[in-house]
Amino acid sequence: MAYRKYLKNPVLEDETDQMKGLPIPPIQKPYTEDAGLIDLIPHESLKVDDISLFQAINNRESRRKYLDVELTLEEISFLLWATQGVKELARGGLVTKRTVPSGGAMHPYETYLLVKTIEGLEPGLYRYLAIEHKLLILDTNKSDLSEEIVDVCHGQAFIGKAAVVFIWATRPYRLEYRYGEDSLKDILMGVGHICQNLYLACEAIGAGTCAVVAYDQDKLDKFIGVDGENEIALYLAPVGKI
Repeated sequence: MAYRKYLKNPVLEDETDQMKGLPIPPIQKPYTEDAGLIDLIPHESLKVDDISLFQAINNRESRRKYLDVELTLEEISFLLWATQGVKELARGGLVTKRTVPSGGAMHPYETYLLVKTIEGLEPGLYRYLAIEHKLLILDTNKSDLSEEIVDVCHGQAFIGKAAVVFIWATRPYRLEYRYGEDSLKDILMGVGHICQNLYLACEAIGAGTCAVVAYDQDKLDKFIGVDGENEIALYLAPVGKI
């Protein structure tokens, strides 16, 4: 199978852009100064059920049935912090130490949220700004986003019934800058770390999730407004109370 070569670490024959001394790409996508932002609850102030790590791991499973109950702003703040929360800016603010690992602390991911029922939030599409721990409003003017995401995911109806859908995209150059062609494995493994943290964090708030990779690539890229080249949708996971 030809794809197996991507499971191996290549011998890098060319200098990476970091080796060439080129500027490091930004930690996250920029946004305009007049963008609509929503404050989230700082992780130091979060109050969630104190379940053991053993319980969270033992109870973890993919769940596709959700109650028609909204999540609180505190709960979505917790889930975002658990999956991409920034604990520290490092190397002069060029990289971040987060709640999940990433090669070279580069973290080449963006988190998008399709919100259906979250306390205090209008239904719509948002992007998580991990450094600021805020939500950036992208689109709250369409009423059929839940139906759209079901179509994007080949008719998997349970996705449209979730309170929120996490959608992760990668900006490959953020990692390619440092590792060149050896970036693919790290990108794919890294988004797996993120999603597993979501599974475990859901257990602490009485919620469930299910990782999804069955989707139409072009439709999902378009849905979150990325070009499919410099930023590519990778993975999604609906979340709801159980």
